[in-house]
Amino acid sequence: MDLNPIKDAFDHVVKKQKMSGSKTQEVVDQMMQDIEKSLEIMKVEQSGSEVDFKNVLGELKKKLQESAPLGQMEGTQKELNIALSKYPKQLEKSFNPDISKAYRNIDFDAHTVNQVIAGHFYRQGLFDVGDCLVNEAKEPESTADMKSLFSEMYLILEAMKNRNLEPALNWAAANSNKLKENRSDLLLKLHCLQFVEILQGGSRSKALSYVRTHISPFGSSHFSEIQKLMSCLLWSGRLHQSPYSDLLSPTNWNVVAEDLTRQFCNLLGQSFESPLSVTIAAGFQGLPPLLKFMTVMAGKKHEWRSMKQLPVPVPVELGREFQFHSIFVCPVSKEQSTEENPPMLMSCSHVLCKQSIDKMSKNGSKTFKCPYCPSDIESTQCKQLHF
Repeated sequence: MDLNPIKDAFDHVVKKQKMSGSKTQEVVDQMMQDIEKSLEIMKVEQSGSEVDFKNVLGELKKKLQESAPLGQMEGTQKELNIALSKYPKQLEKSFNPDISKAYRNIDFDAHTVNQVIAGHFYRQGLFDVGDCLVNEAKEPESTADMKSLFSEMYLILEAMKNRNLEPALNWAAANSNKLKENRSDLLLKLHCLQFVEILQGGSRSKALSYVRTHISPFGSSHFSEIQKLMSCLLWSGRLHQSPYSDLLSPTNWNVVAEDLTRQFCNLLGQSFESPLSVTIAAGFQGLPPLLKFMTVMAGKKHEWRSMKQLPVPVPVELGREFQFHSIFVCPVSKEQSTEENPPMLMSCSHVLCKQSIDKMSKNGSKTFKCPYCPSDIESTQCKQLHF
């Protein structure tokens, strides 16, 4: 979805709002100056007669009428109102309020949806909200089991926010073998953060002892990183002035926290990203072309919602972060392979979908030339591929 028109319309509203606010402030400031000047004149007047005060107030009234403050603000305010009135129209144009046209006639699995939503709350540390959903939806206790899975992770991350690495180090040490199997160096990263904390405290001897006890076992595989840490010992208590000041960046903690979350979820057999977040983000990208297609299909007689796939290809472009399985699109028919129309490996090592091969070979009654090379292909020699 192209969000640039929405952004441009929003920026236009912001610009007009700033102009209107600036003009209003300018007019108010000028009015205040005129009023304060009149007050000063009235204080200076020695006689203090009612006639003198009336003259001063009369002059003030005349100035205000001549400056016409409301008229000065009217122009910029009118431009702001026009921009504001156009913005909702741009939103309606870009975001179709009726998404029901893209629904499919499938059974709604409320249990799975509740699990996904509750799991999202537990991932965010919103345990009370997750429990409330589970209880009100009358979900089985197995749904609430996810709470115990993520509660430890949440406590570890909260401790890291407070610069307490002990829970994270204990968890990583307890799961060190599994982390090694995943080729993760999370334990070393945590030890490095702890080393920097100790060194910043000014205790060079404690930092050196920490390296010998906890970090030296990683020497064979991470020699250069340990070399850098040893050099930091020369800058104990003033690491911010050293060539290694980047080790003090808060970004390092964020990166390690993200890595810990990824590894924690991996060991639990859970995805790093919340399934609810991924689903919403993918739907946000995929819904607009589907709605456009439904508008085109509105006049068709057949009911597409009960079909396994759309009657014509719809270009729904999703980012690579939403591609979890291998797919194959036939270069001849431009259609994605399915169980009924699987990819077939030809003798020349090129791949086409089965229906394309059947069509080109007249259902196996004749040989045909590969669209990509001069090889003659017999359909009986084609082998089905499995992704």
